[in-house]
Amino acid sequence: MSDKQIEVYGKNVENMIIRPYEHHAKYYETDQMGIIHHSNYIRWMEEARMDLMNQMGLSYKEMEAMEIISPVLSVSCEYHSMVHFDDVVVIEPKLVKYNGIRMEVEYRMYDKKTGELRTTGRSSHCFLSRSGRPISLKRSYPEIDTKFFEYADQ
Repeated sequence: MSDKQIEVYGKNVENMIIRPYEHHAKYYETDQMGIIHHSNYIRWMEEARMDLMNQMGLSYKEMEAMEIISPVLSVSCEYHSMVHFDDVVVIEPKLVKYNGIRMEVEYRMYDKKTGELRTTGRSSHCFLSRSGRPISLKRSYPEIDTKFFEYADQ
C-alpha cells in the first residue's frame, strides 16, 4: 500500500511496528503470457514471513541453529489481479494464529503504485525439532514463544 510502517494488527504498542515487505517482480518470474507465474507468489509469501520474523527479532537462521524448524503444513493463494514484470508488490504479512505449537500467517499483496489488491494468501506452520518431533515453544523456548505471542492476532 505505501512506504509507511503498519501497526501490528490492532495492537497499540509503539515498539510493535512492522514494515511491509516489498518485492520487485523480476523478468524470470513471468510466464509465457508475460505475467508473474502463480508459483512465485508462494515464494514471495515465504520471503515476507522471513522478513516478519526478522523484524520480530526471530531470525529463522538463529532458530535453525537452536534445532527448531518450522515446515509448511498448508498454503493457499487467491489471485485477484495480475502482477507483471517490473511491478513492485507490497506484501503485508499478519500472524493470525499462534499457540506455541502451530502458527498461521495471512498475506495481502498490493501494487505499490496503485494500491490495487493483487493477491491474498495464507500459510500454516508447525514447530519441530531437527529430528522431526513436534515441540512446544511455550514449554521448550519461552523467550521465542513470548515474541510470537506478542505479535499474534489472538
